[in-house]
Amino acid sequence: MDFNKLRDDFPTLTGDNVPAYLDNACVTLKPQSVINTIHEYYTQTPGCGGRSVHRYGTAVSKAVRDARVTLGTFLGANDPNEIVFTRNATHSLNQIAHGMSWNKGDVVLTTDREHNSNLVPWLQLEQEQGIDHRVVKSHDNNMFDMEAFEEACSQAGDKLRLVSMSHVGNLDGISIPIKEITKVAHDHGALVSVDGAQSTPHMNVDVQNLDIDFLSFSIHKMCGPSGMGGLWGRYELLDELRTIQSGGQTVSASTYDKATWAKPPARFEGGLGNFSGMMATGAAIDYLSKLDMNAVHEHEIKLNRIMTAGVKDLPGLSIIGPEDASKRGGICSILMEGLPAHDVAILLDEAAGVMVRSGQHCVHSWFDHHGHQQGSLRASAYFYNTEEEVKLFADTLTEIVHTLG
Repeated sequence: MDFNKLRDDFPTLTGDNVPAYLDNACVTLKPQSVINTIHEYYTQTPGCGGRSVHRYGTAVSKAVRDARVTLGTFLGANDPNEIVFTRNATHSLNQIAHGMSWNKGDVVLTTDREHNSNLVPWLQLEQEQGIDHRVVKSHDNNMFDMEAFEEACSQAGDKLRLVSMSHVGNLDGISIPIKEITKVAHDHGALVSVDGAQSTPHMNVDVQNLDIDFLSFSIHKMCGPSGMGGLWGRYELLDELRTIQSGGQTVSASTYDKATWAKPPARFEGGLGNFSGMMATGAAIDYLSKLDMNAVHEHEIKLNRIMTAGVKDLPGLSIIGPEDASKRGGICSILMEGLPAHDVAILLDEAAGVMVRSGQHCVHSWFDHHGHQQGSLRASAYFYNTEEEVKLFADTLTEIVHTLG
């Protein structure tokens, strides 16, 4: 694919003084088609979908339905009604956590590299409802330890209720073997929830092939609008969940004494929806659907190899995870001894227009455990990034290190 040509689709990548945007693990840039869709909603059909039957409302209802179908097809869902629109992956994971019914002592397994979105809800349930949250430790290089996972499943026994893990770590870009994990979990009678925030934008994710039960993801990481995410779940499982956002649209009927819950996905989409966001989600997934996601993944690895080669031998710096970039996708997260990550990130932007993330990336638990309170500097590539941009990152970082070190 000619990824360089695709840059023309992104307004922020055209014109003068174009930045080297390498903060894609946080939020991706938006193509013009997504921006146009948002503009068209507010200027042409600014109505209420799912309720009003006038021409505005009908147009929005149809567009939202089309977006749900498009997203379901992209992920391999059996039914568009298995797709729930949420605010982000955090909202989706909380819907799973607080929508299930728990017994005291039910075991939930996560890894030791989870974003707070897939850690804090389980800690909250442990405190409030007495579930048993257990952490599966990774190898020293952050690669997944299947033997430790199998042992954790065996130790949990018939108390094992849910395995909830990030497909790709936002800390280090490392993928875990979800399909193999799912088989082991299902053999132990547990459900599998996958945080796909860092996998769905960067590789083929087919929920049927992976055989998982839930998938949470963020549209703002998939060329779509901010404030939009999604939850996929097997329909029979969604139909058993309580909603964490009850109100308008979540019921099919109500009296002064009782409410009859609506079927999924309406049950989980309470209140007036972010219709422009839902419609723009359809535009974003339409855009991604035209890409070869395998080629996207390989392109990101190629860029990461360049970044890795340029920084791995710098004094006082170390890359989180294995040195082999093919095992870290498009993410190069760097610990810097004696250099404050935030200051370096500011210098990269001011000196060369290179935009990266600095801090603990909402994985405070990992940094705390390993004693790296300063966090790291994280450069994360996407399909529209170029070799020149990642070389600029590596060269500018090298100059900063030699100047300040």
